Amino acid sequence: MANHVKENELHRVVVTAIIYNDEGKFLVTKRTDDQKVYPGQWTVPGGGLEADDYVNEDKTTTDAWYFIIEKVLKREVLEEVNVEITKLKYLLDLIFVRPDGIPVIVLSYYAKYDGGEVALDPTELSEYKWVTADEAMQLDMIEGIAEEIEMTDKILKGEKDVEFRIRK
Repeated sequence: MANHVKENELHRVVVTAIIYNDEGKFLVTKRTDDQKVYPGQWTVPGGGLEADDYVNEDKTTTDAWYFIIEKVLKREVLEEVNVEITKLKYLLDLIFVRPDGIPVIVLSYYAKYDGGEVALDPTELSEYKWVTADEAMQLDMIEGIAEEIEMTDKILKGEKDVEFRIRK
């Protein structure tokens, strides 16, 4: 990944969802080989925030919009994998710089699968699987995503003070 930032004040905001089902499995998707960032690697559904996601909406207060991130995440999940999610909970954030110099802020959530049959957006994704946290560790995932799944698994199982740790 790049370390040179294109514009100091500009960031791309991306939201991701670690989707879990009643069987204790997580939905993972494989990016197509022609993606600009992380081609051919396994990840979780999500997408980017755009100004159109809120500027044409009624404001919640005089000057601001509340809950736009959740709205965007639900929309992106529906567009990418055709499933609905509920019970969104914030997990963690990360930042990286894309190869084209654009810094990206990622807000990672976990959410319960709420319905729909998985159908992939073929322009972005080539495969999907429902996996356990241990199975996620065996896939060629974007670095850190399997650990996010593992962290979510521990939270869902009731563990306290769960910390994020990269396995090397």
